[in-house]
Amino acid sequence: MPQFAEVVLPLAVQGTYTYRIPPTMQVGAGWRVLVPFGRKKYYTAIVVMTHDVEPKGYKVKEILAVLDQGPVLRHPQLKFWQWIADYYLCTVGEVYKAAVPSGLKVESETFISPNPDFEENPPGSLNDREKVILDFTTQRGKVQITELSNATGFKNVESIVSRLLDKGAVHVAERMVDNYRPKTETCVRLTVERNDEKALHALFDKVSRAKKQEQLLLAYLDLSHWLQRSKALIEVTQEDLLKRSSCTQPVLAAARKNGIFEIYKREINRFEMLGSGLVDLPTLTAVQDTAYKQLHASFREKEITLLHGVTSSGKTSIYMHLINDALQQGKQVLYLVPEIALTTQLTQRLQRVFGERLLIYHSKFSDNERVDIWKKLLTSSDPCVIIGVRSSVFLPYSSLGLVIVDEEHDTSYKQQDPAPRYNGRDTAILLAHMHGAKVVLGSATPAIETYYKATTGRYGLVELATRYDDIEMPQVQIIDTKKAWKKHEMNGLFSQELTDECRKALKNNEQVILFQNRRGYAPMVRCKDCAWVPTCVNCDVSLTYHRHVDTLTCHYCGYTITLPTVCPACGNPSLQVVGYGTERIEDEIDKVFPGEKISRMDLDTTRSKTSYDRIIDDFSKHRTSILVGTQMVTKGLDFDAVSIVGILNADTMIHFPDFRSHERAFNMMEQVAGRAGRKHKQGKVIIQSSNPEHPVIEKVVKHDYKGFYEQQIADRQQFGYPPFTRIINIYLKHKQDETVVEMALRYSNLLRQVFGNRVLGPEAPMVAKVQTMYIRQIVLKMELNASMVKVKKILRDLYEQLLATDSRMRSTRLYFDVDPV
Repeated sequence: MPQFAEVVLPLAVQGTYTYRIPPTMQVGAGWRVLVPFGRKKYYTAIVVMTHDVEPKGYKVKEILAVLDQGPVLRHPQLKFWQWIADYYLCTVGEVYKAAVPSGLKVESETFISPNPDFEENPPGSLNDREKVILDFTTQRGKVQITELSNATGFKNVESIVSRLLDKGAVHVAERMVDNYRPKTETCVRLTVERNDEKALHALFDKVSRAKKQEQLLLAYLDLSHWLQRSKALIEVTQEDLLKRSSCTQPVLAAARKNGIFEIYKREINRFEMLGSGLVDLPTLTAVQDTAYKQLHASFREKEITLLHGVTSSGKTSIYMHLINDALQQGKQVLYLVPEIALTTQLTQRLQRVFGERLLIYHSKFSDNERVDIWKKLLTSSDPCVIIGVRSSVFLPYSSLGLVIVDEEHDTSYKQQDPAPRYNGRDTAILLAHMHGAKVVLGSATPAIETYYKATTGRYGLVELATRYDDIEMPQVQIIDTKKAWKKHEMNGLFSQELTDECRKALKNNEQVILFQNRRGYAPMVRCKDCAWVPTCVNCDVSLTYHRHVDTLTCHYCGYTITLPTVCPACGNPSLQVVGYGTERIEDEIDKVFPGEKISRMDLDTTRSKTSYDRIIDDFSKHRTSILVGTQMVTKGLDFDAVSIVGILNADTMIHFPDFRSHERAFNMMEQVAGRAGRKHKQGKVIIQSSNPEHPVIEKVVKHDYKGFYEQQIADRQQFGYPPFTRIINIYLKHKQDETVVEMALRYSNLLRQVFGNRVLGPEAPMVAKVQTMYIRQIVLKMELNASMVKVKKILRDLYEQLLATDSRMRSTRLYFDVDPV
């Protein structure tokens, strides 16, 4: 029997750690175990392997407990985690932390409790802050350090607590916290055995003079099938029993006291079985049916196929037929979408067809709900469809047969912070390969890299060039805002043509979408007299004004202040808002079209679990006429009556110092344009720009993706950008600007010794300070056939080499972003 276990911890630490397995304990790969780590911390670790080789040179700690009766991972999840860690240059522990719902990670949390025997000796030995912490702790009895920090606002709570510990004023207590709480419901059962007729008659005798209790008893016998011996006994919930008997809670309490019923709790799955009254699969048009057959033909030769279909061509209907084929074969299907907002409409469509076989998984679900879905997939291999965002790739699939990545071009598939900085599309492709599953990548505007692979034969390619029912692509009109300003035809951010077209649409009971890729009321506040601009104290950015709460907020760190009434620099009441965010557009459009119902979709209005559903449902059912939004409104939403789409400022998307800026701008404009005229007639798109002759805008006007792609691929090849190279962004952060500049320079010099002219930089990024940390960026351009495992080792070795020669590197944070978007 193995004596030792190699485990991975949910921490950014290299490698695995060895723990001794107690003689009476049984564990295996994929099991959750509770282990001590550090001086007083406990974590849930995942066992990677067991063995009999005792480590030398240190005392091996023992596993404290096994948390399950079996593994919580399926094959090949550990292998999948390792690939992500190697490719995206992070640790397996960081992958584990991102992959597993926090409800499955038991951790210790530090609590502080007062020492009842403490006496301040000598008097006055505690300073003011120590007294505040001690008083707060005494009032609460036991309090977390994080709660102390939030309640007092002190930034150095840990050091204050440390001093109080040294003085004996407080104690530290560790409490194990299991974040998962199973959902339960209250059930009722009789106090007698089912086959004991004599005992049942005795119960009736007890309630013979209590008619309400007798009603309860009769209702229970009916609901539970107690007297129908050929049927299995059914558990009866308290709610159902009271409803069937028309009795109240006190009546049940009396019956329980009378010895008739027992009350107990049973654990239930939070995920409600969806769907009733299922409908048939949608009938495919001749064009869609051809594409569907071409996909199946492509699957015989290629693992991955790109479905390039223009907006509103009916890609979802084809997906549903492919899903049905996989389910018929007993397989599971993963349907990835880039935004939670997309799950709202898709869920309704898929639910009507696939019913209870549909599962939904995304970050707006609570930890407990996500744990329930995880456990459902872990304990069942039944065919089902999982629809979700990028984190859905980490679920424990058993028989994955098909992966659909909808809107595969979307940048939301890329995780930014924290690590692992993975791309959901690319990891889904790897996951499918491990399961032997087929992959469909769908988009009207495929990523340049994806389309290149499809046109060069690495992926299959199926194209849908016409919209459903042969509806025409929307007409695109360009408004030159420079000319419009000169002619006094601009009202704020709205041109006269846009206002007129919106008015016509609303008069015809049609709907309007206005797109501005910036949230908040205004991106900047400025003093008219001295040009003072409020900036974040932690980040190198100006503060965004949010009018509905009258605050200035940093969108990088959350720092917030109230809008001053006078300029702090010159003392004059001359502050003005500059620019337009979605919040300001919502206010302005309300003045232009008074009485019209307006809704806004951005990060500020979609923070709650149900906010997406409410906004989309209201717009779908015409409760609102105008939808103002950021890029959220560009992503595959389907609205019947939208005839006008206004892109209010195309210039901010195009003029961005990044090799992908034109691709992002084209994709967003073409995608949001696709929301217009989707069912009944040709729609109209109005793009406002001060540079109407820009090549990107010209391609959007013609809906010419292929022409745009040819321009881009030529530029990428000339300058050595993806898909011809692999980009790795290397970031260094430090609290002191001088230190990060020097460390970045020294690290880049070490890199050049190995990688030569593949290294660019270091340089300051656009935002050179975030959350009090100064940043420098190094770009590494690698050949596509370079081993990421070897690259990772070289980068790590050079970091350790620099660490050994300069102690300042220890306080410098270093991280990597592979394939940035």
